[in-house]
This record gives sequence, structure tokens and C-alpha cells, in this order.
Amino acid sequence: MAIRFESRTVDGVPLLLAFPDSNGAPWPTVFWFHGFGVDSEVHRPELRRIAEAGFLAVGVDAAGHGRRRLPDLQERIDQPHEQALRTMTRLAAQTAAEIPGLVRALADEGIADPDRVALVGVSMGGYLVYRALLEPVALRAAVSILGSPEWPEGDSPHQHLDAFCRTALLSITGERDENVPPDGARALHRRLDEQNPRSVHRYVEIPGAPHLMDGDQWAVVMDEMPRWLERYVLRPAHTTPSE
Repeated sequence: MAIRFESRTVDGVPLLLAFPDSNGAPWPTVFWFHGFGVDSEVHRPELRRIAEAGFLAVGVDAAGHGRRRLPDLQERIDQPHEQALRTMTRLAAQTAAEIPGLVRALADEGIADPDRVALVGVSMGGYLVYRALLEPVALRAAVSILGSPEWPEGDSPHQHLDAFCRTALLSITGERDENVPPDGARALHRRLDEQNPRSVHRYVEIPGAPHLMDGDQWAVVMDEMPRWLERYVLRPAHTTPSE
């Protein structure tokens, strides 16, 4: 399948787009968010996989990263863990706030279907996905990989349980992840089970997986994630996750 990649800046945000090999525009759209210190280019294989499933795949360079990298980003990453985590979540929150504008811009261009939008993020991007569910944008599905809804300061996403009931949420964590322990995501899904039984969500904890997964462990992610997107985004636009 011929997947076409294109780098561009939309609404002031650098993007890497992977177009599906079909004439179905506007396409159902998946935004992909990378980890702390890297950029959208490192996820070309994942963007290709998503585009092959029939989505417009949009890799986003997060605030302070990629083509808008902060000159002192590496120094910030090298700070003690708690300080680096605060920097990371601030940049994630800034990026999450840009999502409604990106959806509007791509929809106005005629390439994104605003009624079929999903988010996927890994590590810092996983934190970002949880925060984005608080933004004023309609999302059909969200996949957080190796992220946490519990933030060290400010308005932590986990405090807004109702926000997680509007979107089909898949969280994937690693059992032995020391960088982002699975406790926060696990607790969120337990609360959803207890307080919102009609919410559509799934929690996957990969046995023995550290933050830097091996090939077999990442293959589990790349099996779970597309199936979730295909189930909850490639459905008629008038349906909702709870249906």
C-alpha cells in the first residue's frame, strides 16, 4: 500500500501527515503524540500502520520539540525527576490546548472528518492524551500508552472523571515501568468501573514490560491500538462510544 508522508505547519504547529491510500477524504483522523525529547519523525512506522488502516495519521511535534524545539530542552530533561516531570506536563498541557484548533484547520481543509477523530500518545504523549480529554473537542477514541492521568501539579486530569466518559479510552501500561508506574492509569480505570459502568474503556497492563519495551511487548501495543481505533472511530459518525 502506498502511504504518502507530508511535513507541514498547521495553525502554527509542525505536523507529519501520513495519508491513506484511498480517495475517501475527509478521512477519519488519528493524532499521534510522541515522548519527551523526541519528535514525530521517530514514529513514522506507527503513522504508516495507522494510515494503512484507513486513517489520516497526524504526527504532532509537541510544544518545545521537533521543529519548535526549545534550545535548553535537553538540560530540562536532565533535571531531577520531579522537575523534569513538571516541565514535561507543562509542555503536554500546552500541546493538548492546540488540538481543537488543529482539528478545525484540517477539517476546513477538507482532509479530516471532525466527527471521527482519535488521539494516541506514548510516554509524554500518553500524559497528553489524558489532558486532551478535558479540551473542548469531540473525540471518538483515545489511546494512552505508558502515560499517567495523575499529574504532579495544577489541574490533574484524574480529578475530572466525567471527562473520561465521553470518549472510548484505552490505556496501555507496563507492569515494570519505573519511569511511569502503572498505578495512576490502573486506578483511573478502577474508578471508571466503580462509578461509571456505562463508560467505554479498556485497561491493558503488559506483564513484565518496562518503559522501554522490547519488540514483542511493543507488538502487543501495535495489536491493541489499531483494533481499538478501528472499532470506535471507523463507525458511522452519528453513533457514540456508549452505543
